[in-house]
Formats: sequence, C-alpha cells, structure tokens
Amino acid sequence: MMQRSDTYAPTTQDPALGLREQLGQDLVTALPDIGEAIATKPREGQHTLDFLRVLMMGQTPEEAVTLLTYALAPRHAIWWGHECLQAIPDLITDNDRQLMGLAAAWVGEPDEDNRYAALDAGIAAHPRGPGAWLAIAAGWSSGSIAGRGQPDVPAAPHLLSRALNACVLTALARVPQDKRRRLLEHYVSMGEVLAKSG
Repeated sequence: MMQRSDTYAPTTQDPALGLREQLGQDLVTALPDIGEAIATKPREGQHTLDFLRVLMMGQTPEEAVTLLTYALAPRHAIWWGHECLQAIPDLITDNDRQLMGLAAAWVGEPDEDNRYAALDAGIAAHPRGPGAWLAIAAGWSSGSIAGRGQPDVPAAPHLLSRALNACVLTALARVPQDKRRRLLEHYVSMGEVLAKSG
C-alpha cells in the first residue's frame, strides 16, 4: 500500500478568486462543453487548480491549457492569453500585437466599446492568428456576439474559452518542438498565479 509522501503536490486549500468555479466538478457542470475538449474528468471534491496539475502531468498536457481557458474568469482569462503571447515576442506578428492591444484595452476597461472594437477587429482579421483569436475571445466575453445595431445574440459562456484555446494553442504551435514543453509549463504557471490573484 502506498503512503502519502512529500513528493505529492499539496492540495489547494484557499479560494482562487480568479476562477469561475473553485471545484473541477462545478466547472464541468457550469460549462459542460469542457467535456468535449478534455478527456480526463476531475475527481469529486477536487479543486480546479489541483485538477490543473493532474492534467499538466498527464499524457496530453495541452489539456491544462484548455482547462485554464474554461476555468479563469473572463478578464483573468483574456489577460492570461495576452501574457501568453507576450512570452513569444519573436513569434508574433505586428497584426497580432495590434489585436492584443485591443484585447488589453478591454481588460483595462471592459465596456461595450472596447468589447466591440476587439470583436470586430478579430473577426475581420485574415489570416486568423493568435492575436485575432485573443481579440475574438475578448469580444465573446459577454454581451451580444451580433454586430452593433443587430438583434442581440447573447454570448454563450463556452465561446470565450474556445477562442482563447485557439489563441494559446496556435501560439504554442509556432514554438519549436524542443522548447514547447517548457513554454507550456510557463503558460500553466502564469495561469495559476492569475487564478490566485483575485
């Protein structure tokens, strides 16, 4: 029989105020689309951040990135995506940077003008690189996903996550294979810090 040792990661005790839900199962209940994106399921009573660490140690650590796109509260999530792109300055384009600026403006002041500015620019961007997906994620964070003056179409909660997942995984795909795991760990670590920041 195995006994618990100091090599086991400690479990999360304190609330992480930057998360949508503290428990992994509550997150899956609130955003059932996560089940299509992540094969592993959280254990009963498992904190979302503990589930994040399990995914990071699994066979598909990219699932940890996907979890963060669902788990982080909208402003935290968009800022995390922004910082993920900032971590690869040589691999993002000027167009990515402009779109990142629109997403950052929404994080700083999450009003409808900034949300629509990000959404409209992201949707219009071609090709649709990580900066475009980040801007779209900001645009899908709340409010209507229809254009200004059109009948409201409320943003489903999973849309932000899907766009942000495309942003971060597209960015990771630009990284040389031998450096990808280390960057992935950095991304997940940044996400955990933001989750705890409230």
